[in-house]
Amino acid sequence: MYSPLFRQTEFRSFFAGRLVSLLGSSMAPVALAFAVLDSSGSAHDLGIVLSAHMLPLLALLLVGGATADRFSRRTVLMAAHLGSALTQGGVAALLLSGHYSLVLVAVLEFLNGALAAFITPALRGIVPQLVDKTLLRQANSVLGSARNACKILGPSLSGVLVVAVGSGPAIAFDAFTYLLAAGLLARLTLATGTIAPRRATVLTDIRVGWTEFRRIPWVWAGTMSFCLMNLVQTGTWQILGPQLTRQISGEATWGFVLSARGVGLLVSSLLMYRIVVRHLLRLGQLTSALAALPLLVLGAHLHAPWLVAGAFIAGLGSSVTAVAWDTSLQEHVPAQVLSRVTSYDDVLSYIAIPVGQLAVGPLAQTFGGFRVAAAAGVLAAAAAVIPLAFTAVRRLPHARSDHVGPVPPVPGPVRPT
Repeated sequence: MYSPLFRQTEFRSFFAGRLVSLLGSSMAPVALAFAVLDSSGSAHDLGIVLSAHMLPLLALLLVGGATADRFSRRTVLMAAHLGSALTQGGVAALLLSGHYSLVLVAVLEFLNGALAAFITPALRGIVPQLVDKTLLRQANSVLGSARNACKILGPSLSGVLVVAVGSGPAIAFDAFTYLLAAGLLARLTLATGTIAPRRATVLTDIRVGWTEFRRIPWVWAGTMSFCLMNLVQTGTWQILGPQLTRQISGEATWGFVLSARGVGLLVSSLLMYRIVVRHLLRLGQLTSALAALPLLVLGAHLHAPWLVAGAFIAGLGSSVTAVAWDTSLQEHVPAQVLSRVTSYDDVLSYIAIPVGQLAVGPLAQTFGGFRVAAAAGVLAAAAAVIPLAFTAVRRLPHARSDHVGPVPPVPGPVRPT
């Protein structure tokens, strides 16, 4: 199925690096949560540690995007993975030695979050340097399948590992996966020179990225859609989802709901390898509305089978959206500004999440949880389809390929003149 891509040595190395890194990253949150709770007995400590990771990630994404466009993305990824191996290794050492300290763990997670801000933009910009443009959808499908499979297997594997040997070894494994991923990424032979002119400062590069982001109508329209969806949907689902599910069907149902969504994500990412459409972005925006379905089911007080089915369908739609969006960015945004544009996409998409998380509790107390869930579902679905009012979104072409033979030669990296 994936042989055309895996005949290329560069993509094989990159995929292997992503797979081991994703597995470790999917295991780390469970291990870290148990480690902090077991060591401190305080949910407050856990909140501090998680916030310490998220804040620098959001704050430095634009710098990470400018860095990934300025230097070799291979070098950026290697350095950030090696740094992440050190920070996670430091957390593991504290736990294994019995010297847990909230301040030290928070500082290490702060550094880990800062490094993640450099990894994310570089990852989204490097794929077009590895495969031909006509194979970007297939490449994103393969990478999405790996990511979604790890989301399903990683937390369960981490739970087993924590029970068997403790949280420290589980986090040490995450550190090892970063180290192994860095070694695999070192095998890539991409350009080592700059993509953005060195004479420009990082701040200038960031401003140029903003100019490019605003210049492309379908990019900012889609990003604003994701921002609105995250504002009304993410916090509602994370906070009210388990609470309302327990009221309707019991606590055990929530686990089945999350598993069903994970299976939907995996199935859809596999199918996207073969789905060929003329307007991929249009399909992605339509399917993004399906992510609101579980909230609508909760708002309607429907029982477990409907909720599980809704979560599965939401997973299907979300994965189509992710592949369509990444592929469209990589096909149509100039390579020399791709990481900066995607970093603005990430920042503006995610910045609304904490606002929604803070607002959902008071809203539920005032209007009732089920009403808030229903309203959030309606608003999220509406936000998903708003970009379709833009002609640039509806008619953006997709570089289709039914290619099943050997991978064509990949053009060299874009260099400044």
